[in-house]
Amino acid sequence: MLECANVSIRYRVGDFKNIGLKEWVMRNLTGKYKVVDFWADREVSFAIEEGDMLGIIGTNGASKSTLLKAISGIMEPTRGRIVRRGKIAALLELASGFDGDLTVKENAYLRGAMLGYTREFMDETYPYIIEFSELKAFEDRPFKQLSSGMKSRLAFAIASLVKPEILILDEVLSVGDGAFRAKSEAKMREIIKGGATTILVSHSIAQVRAMCNKILWLDQGRQIVFTQDVEGACDCYEEYLRNREAGPVYDPVAAKARIEARAAEKARKLAAARKQVEDAKKAEKVREILRQSKAILTSAFTNNKEQTR
Repeated sequence: MLECANVSIRYRVGDFKNIGLKEWVMRNLTGKYKVVDFWADREVSFAIEEGDMLGIIGTNGASKSTLLKAISGIMEPTRGRIVRRGKIAALLELASGFDGDLTVKENAYLRGAMLGYTREFMDETYPYIIEFSELKAFEDRPFKQLSSGMKSRLAFAIASLVKPEILILDEVLSVGDGAFRAKSEAKMREIIKGGATTILVSHSIAQVRAMCNKILWLDQGRQIVFTQDVEGACDCYEEYLRNREAGPVYDPVAAKARIEARAAEKARKLAAARKQVEDAKKAEKVREILRQSKAILTSAFTNNKEQTR
């Protein structure tokens, strides 16, 4: 459904907007204009299939959101390629795009229009939106009077109406209080069970452990590991965080070898278990053949004995 092959994203940092066009031309002609290349993501590669849920982990500044923007088509990678095989819905920066002076109801219709929903569709689904967001008592209030949690709840309720083939969630499941987070997780599980291939960016390792079957770890734009061993990657990432907070320099790249070794060991055990099952099936077939052969020989011997009599 989605493939990223050696994706790198570069930002060019210069002082053009601070100096103006004339000064830029003069500096450029004299060789005094300097541009610094900043690589947000470097050589990121992974592939996910239909029904997969990929968790992307990493500390702040790991360029997770930048990668999501490239995947969703908001920006193009500087190098590499991204292949998408399905309709993408990206739930990024939920609380943005609202008008603080409009009411909650007016903002719901405005956001729906921005997402491409028709007026008729919004008329049908607005009761669900207001009920799911638990904002019935606030629907006629100005949006600016809501708390940040309330704003995110409304945005999530509207966004969860989509039925995409590829769903991208950037810290979406952390909206609201504990009860609403549980409800939003349940809603996302419902969408995923509907067959959506999902990418989840979250600082909640518990969420990633519980919901994802593949994981991508980024550190300062570098791909540390992409693996199906979610537990192993999460364990190493949590160890990295503990050591990082303790003070000593800790290289996350060193965790890659441990994760790969653990994955190889799991694969070896799985292969051994499969071989054991296959050997047991073969042994059972041999025993069945022997039982059948014994029955045939016994029957033949009995018949021969009766004929001799």
